[in-house]
Amino acid sequence: MNKKIVTALAVVALSLMPAMAGGLLSNSNLSASFLRMMARGASTDIYATYYNPAGLAFLPHDGLFLSIDNQSAFQTRDISSTYNWDLASTSIKTFDGDASAPIVPSIMIAYKEGDLTFSGLIGVTGGGGKATFDTGLPMFQALVSGLIYQGSSGALTPDKYDYEASMSGSQYIFGGQFGITYQISDNFSVYGGGRMNFFKGNQKGSVAASMLLPDGSSRELTHLALDVDQTGWGITPIIGADFKFGKFNIGLKYEVRTNLNLENKENSPLVGNETGLLDAYKDGVNTPSDIPSIMSIGASYDILPTLHFNLGYNYYMDKDAGMAGGKQKALTHGTYEWLSGVEWEASDRFTFSVGYQNTNYGVSDDYQQETSFSLDSYSIGFGGRIKMNEKVAFNIGYMFSNYKNYTATKTYAQGVTLSNDFSRTNKVFGFGVEFNF
Repeated sequence: MNKKIVTALAVVALSLMPAMAGGLLSNSNLSASFLRMMARGASTDIYATYYNPAGLAFLPHDGLFLSIDNQSAFQTRDISSTYNWDLASTSIKTFDGDASAPIVPSIMIAYKEGDLTFSGLIGVTGGGGKATFDTGLPMFQALVSGLIYQGSSGALTPDKYDYEASMSGSQYIFGGQFGITYQISDNFSVYGGGRMNFFKGNQKGSVAASMLLPDGSSRELTHLALDVDQTGWGITPIIGADFKFGKFNIGLKYEVRTNLNLENKENSPLVGNETGLLDAYKDGVNTPSDIPSIMSIGASYDILPTLHFNLGYNYYMDKDAGMAGGKQKALTHGTYEWLSGVEWEASDRFTFSVGYQNTNYGVSDDYQQETSFSLDSYSIGFGGRIKMNEKVAFNIGYMFSNYKNYTATKTYAQGVTLSNDFSRTNKVFGFGVEFNF
């Protein structure tokens, strides 16, 4: 294949592959407790370590508190693309993507002594899984077929060559948090702390086309491939406050934007980099992928001594966070979430809960990419807590998300225009155990 085609493919790879290393979502589902009731912004139990660290001042007694949780998440990310795939008539072709994270552990710990509480956590605070498109992406196939057709003056149609493509990406942000809560009065407490974030990810992709020859052999037309690890780290300062007013409790938390740059390490030499346009994936090159500032507000109200109503609001300042290729400029607003939930202590041993979360992104057609797209959604979770004795309790939770499809029409290199309908599914199951001493 001529240099023009290789160059066009490389440009596409550069514009899309960095998105595999990040996204709008910071993980807030760090426990089975969250899955069964998402509005945790006014928590005063061990799970306040992440959701409302100032609320740890109101733990039931002095001593050590510990939680160990694991979650298993399974997603599909499908793209239905409208294009003249056979170069004769328009049709719809679906590209299926699967993402799974069967093991997503977290540990939270707090030690309360009088007015002071020391707390920490270790968990996957961002990303947490691997996404795979076994047949590649629409724009790769459309671009390759169009360029081959043009370059051969119409002689090479899709039935005369083989096309193969695949793409996968993984991303994990491992967070280690530590902070101190101070109870100023019976009704007011504050928190100060920080989180160290370590990013580890991989981006792997391949696109190849070979012409079928009369003797049964083949001749390579193009081949583009990369296999790159990315690592980085950054620190997130965190402050919080908690107010108690009779049956009301209000929690506030603010996480400062984390400057995060991802550094490349090639696992194998780049293929198709004759023009140098894949130089951004060479060893040592950095890509911005900031974790945005997050403001959260939570409130709880005791309808009855055993019945609790919870509300929450989270705002992610995505437009101020640096992203690969300046993607944040294409957002219309930052992400915001509304949360609500109810918990019922049916007995001294059993607690049941249900929760709701509505998430709205400020995405646009220019922001959405085939390797990384975000869809507005609502999530419902439910589950329970079983108290075994005064020192041990178990949590179990399940959450599923319903996404609003998004259709975007884009014109890529060489005049290729695709209409893509993006869709997703998400199911998460979690189990955890609490200890207090």
